[in-house]
Amino acid sequence: MIEMSTTFVYTSDMSEQLTDPQLTAWRTFLTLHATLIEQLDRELATAGCVPLHWYDVLVGLVEAPNRRLRMSELASRVVLSRSTLTHLVDRLEREGLIVRERSGTDRRGAYAVLTEQGRAALRKAWPVYARGIAQHFACYLSAAEVQTVTAAFTRVLDAVRSAS
Repeated sequence: MIEMSTTFVYTSDMSEQLTDPQLTAWRTFLTLHATLIEQLDRELATAGCVPLHWYDVLVGLVEAPNRRLRMSELASRVVLSRSTLTHLVDRLEREGLIVRERSGTDRRGAYAVLTEQGRAALRKAWPVYARGIAQHFACYLSAAEVQTVTAAFTRVLDAVRSAS
């Protein structure tokens, strides 16, 4: 059996070459992200809180001016497709956590608006979410590592956003 490096297997037909450490960093990032999201979602569910993807939408609204955003702006903030967001907003609206309001100037446009019940759901979920971040992520990083990780991820995010 012929042994090939991971780099060769993944990039033999591609013009870009990745080093093994770069590919390892990528895989570790993806695995960490998926594992943390699953863990935080499980902890929120155990505590009787909203699911993590609901929480993200509610945070996007609580941070917005007047606690309201156009659906397209909300989709950008939470990094969801518009169709996925539409289905999620339907569920949040049925639960009374948000309401939709039509735009007065643009009849096609609609805003998602956070309700008091939505704010209450955020207040209930925040301690669980914060504890999860502290226990499963932050406690493993020094202050210098936090700065390094933040700077690196910000640089990559800015580059990807400017390219698209």
